[in-house]
Amino acid sequence: MNLPNKITISRIFLTFIFMLFLFSKGVMFKALALVTFIIAALSDLLDGYFARKYNVTTDLGKLLDPIADKILVLAAFLAFVELKLVPAWMVLLVIIRELIITSIRILALTKKKVIPASQGGKHKTVSQTVAIIAILSFLVLREVGIKKFGFWTPMFECYFIWLIFTLMLITVSLTLTSGISYLVKNRDIFLSAENN
Repeated sequence: MNLPNKITISRIFLTFIFMLFLFSKGVMFKALALVTFIIAALSDLLDGYFARKYNVTTDLGKLLDPIADKILVLAAFLAFVELKLVPAWMVLLVIIRELIITSIRILALTKKKVIPASQGGKHKTVSQTVAIIAILSFLVLREVGIKKFGFWTPMFECYFIWLIFTLMLITVSLTLTSGISYLVKNRDIFLSAENN
């Protein structure tokens, strides 16, 4: 297994560590969850960089990379629903989109075709990453504000909740838009499956 694929798999492992920190109590664990997520997100850039630099791009890597991204992002969003930070309907839309696109990728594999990440998909990933980092930062700030300095007020809470909701609206919009783009560009894959 080459280095980029190892980095991709490590991102899945980091997802479990991230979740462990996120559901642990205390500002230190929330901060560690934030740091772990950032490291995992940066690993997405690293695996692509090394794959291009050393010309070791593989079909396995093209498949694993977006799946590792989905595991990390969906784990975070589901955790935020559990923590009552994000509306469940938003995350449900994201999950439905990801399940459909992943199904198409698997179907493409049966036809010996690999669907790489598109530009729209990359924009979607960036928006999801920014939203998650913002929400995690909110959790850290809230813990620090309440427990360390006592400056956290309902006004701060409302402001951050509004910011989170706005970021999530943008994220869901980009997620659905990129999903529709995938369906249109790769419609031949599932249309041929229906005809068989």
